[in-house]
Amino acid sequence: MRKKIHVAAAVVVRADGKILCAKRGNGGDPRVAGKWEFPGGKIEAGETPEGALARELREELDLAVVVGGKVASVRWAPPDAAYEIAMDAFRCVPAAGAAENVAPREHAEIRWLAPAELSALDWAEADVPVSEALARESLRAEKN
Repeated sequence: MRKKIHVAAAVVVRADGKILCAKRGNGGDPRVAGKWEFPGGKIEAGETPEGALARELREELDLAVVVGGKVASVRWAPPDAAYEIAMDAFRCVPAAGAAENVAPREHAEIRWLAPAELSALDWAEADVPVSEALARESLRAEKN
């Protein structure tokens, strides 16, 4: 049986509608090295997903956010791994003035992109369904 790792991911949306995308460094797990992701991380024992997001974004990006509703839930089990990822992605809004001062500490690069631009990035596999859901949501909003 695989070990289940619970993670929370942040879909950080600025006032202009652009979404924070973070590129992982080339070290670590080769399945996700150099790939784009929605920032976040493991939910520690006794933490809520929202609390984990607030902590992880402060630690990784020096970014304070207000965590909102869930955007998507994803389960990903790499075929050759002894673990599976259970990820919940939440829409977040940067605290006042915070979006201008994002300081990536663990990521190689960050970008703020419109939902229609998300498909241009090479996403980590667990983040693909989230990026696709955001693009579909944006298309529906444009049609209405």
